[in-house]
Amino acid sequence: MSRRAAARWAGMRRTPMTALAPALLALTLLASGLVAPFLGAGPAAAGEREDADWSEVYFDTGDGTTLHADVLRPAGMPETTRTPVVLTVSPYTSHSGGASAPDPTGAPPSERFHDFLDLTGALEDGYTYVMVDLPGTGGSGGCNDWGGPAEQSAVEAAVEWAADQPWSTGKVALLGKSYDGWTGLMGVSRRPRGLAAVVSMEPVFSGYSYLYNRGVRFANSVGTPVIFQVNDLFPGSLQDDPAYHLNGLPLTPCHALNVLQQQDDAEDSAFWAERDLVPTARGSRLPVLLTQGFLETNTKPDRAFDYWSGLRGRSNIGWFGQFDHVRGWDTDAEGRSQTGRDPRAFVAQVEAFLAKHLRGERGRSVRAAKPGVQVQDNLGRWRRERAWPPADVRVRRTRLNTGSYADDGSNTATGPDAGQGVWSVSAPLRRPAWISGEPVLDVTVTTALPRTNLVGLVYDIAPDGTATVISRGTQLVRSTGTSTWSLPLYGQDWRLARGHRLGVLLTGADADWWVHLPTGTTVEVDEASIRLPFLSRDRRSFLRGESTPRLEQHLADTATVDAAVLEGSQVRFRTQRLRRP
Repeated sequence: MSRRAAARWAGMRRTPMTALAPALLALTLLASGLVAPFLGAGPAAAGEREDADWSEVYFDTGDGTTLHADVLRPAGMPETTRTPVVLTVSPYTSHSGGASAPDPTGAPPSERFHDFLDLTGALEDGYTYVMVDLPGTGGSGGCNDWGGPAEQSAVEAAVEWAADQPWSTGKVALLGKSYDGWTGLMGVSRRPRGLAAVVSMEPVFSGYSYLYNRGVRFANSVGTPVIFQVNDLFPGSLQDDPAYHLNGLPLTPCHALNVLQQQDDAEDSAFWAERDLVPTARGSRLPVLLTQGFLETNTKPDRAFDYWSGLRGRSNIGWFGQFDHVRGWDTDAEGRSQTGRDPRAFVAQVEAFLAKHLRGERGRSVRAAKPGVQVQDNLGRWRRERAWPPADVRVRRTRLNTGSYADDGSNTATGPDAGQGVWSVSAPLRRPAWISGEPVLDVTVTTALPRTNLVGLVYDIAPDGTATVISRGTQLVRSTGTSTWSLPLYGQDWRLARGHRLGVLLTGADADWWVHLPTGTTVEVDEASIRLPFLSRDRRSFLRGESTPRLEQHLADTATVDAAVLEGSQVRFRTQRLRRP
């Protein structure tokens, strides 16, 4: 970390940036006629950063789309001096903020990753930072296609353009969070010339998995597509020149098609297959620094660990913990770390990761870029693992109870409406057990109507019956009659205490998590089992860290299992004894 960057820590308190905001404000501005005057705006003002010389560039992609880039070079550096490039390709870098935070009086360029520049001192340390607007957003032409071929091609073109510039060493890293974390993973899939590393925080792995889970909708499955089309309609700021506005004029015919195609709940459609980065990244050796919250409420952990396990590079770094949709250095309003780690630890890791792969530095200066996984358990403790799930995990299968449940949409995972369905509960554990990985449910059901809901919930049940969610998953049963499903649940790293019980609930809804359309029928559970991944060696060595605000919220949001269920639903769960390390 540079001296200037280190000096900024004392007074710096940042909260996570909201990626998406309600479309109502955006639509109101559009309806009120505030868009048209933007087209007569005057020339753009200079950037406000003292450590940067800012310029704007337009370049063409292979399909004829013209993309807009904001280039921030280290202040005073000659144009002929070559530097490594950190690149963000994003729908969020419009000079007006776009639909997420429209401000026609805003001074360009976007401040989306000023925190990265401030905390790392990247410009002072000799990196060029570039922001490229995705097609249809900001000053870029074309039309967004929700992670599809147009956006993936734009990422590829942006990396190769940045690598070819006379001020570039030819080494480029993609950096982003959420949607522009997704564009980083698009780079992994496309492997463009010049891409040397990717820093991706809380990304999307599959466009489908952001809006649906195995056929069942999330609440954002309608609103999010609309918001991104509205984002496409917003012009730049009043300080932008005509070229910015003219190049970024919206191509409105594609908007309705985008929204319509995203309402397809079939994961195996051609539309969604093009937007699934898990298979196209498999086998990549490109260095990736990835963060994923186990308790994410935005970019959920569905598909995250399939993605991670498919990478083959030896320099990859993972941060997997009990946090939500935050950057690794984020703090809350009281200055508390959102990840439970000192934010400087994450910043130091990003700095070392970039120095190693963009500058070629070796030795002590990049020691913080040690490959492997840093993982946080439900007790808030951080530790290092070579891989996650760890190599000593043993999967134990337990046969679950059969029975029936009502597909009426009323069950929730926590609160007073929880617990409706077919329970399987262990006896109190005689010794601790540690789940580390993704559980899998294997269920055979008989349904009377198509499009019936199946939900699996795994709980840690305290001696007093208080139940905390460990993992969850859902499946839309599209057929009638008898069918068998293998249902992956969300990954977790969760230590169960001696005397606690494991509980599994098969039900028709988790209404606070998904938007279920109930059939009103009774579903018969003919056969069921669960495969649980357990650590076989105890962990005694931990990194500095503590609990997170999100973990404390999760632990406080519980269900209650009454004594009759605890005793009447018992099955013999197979667990794994924890040996001494």
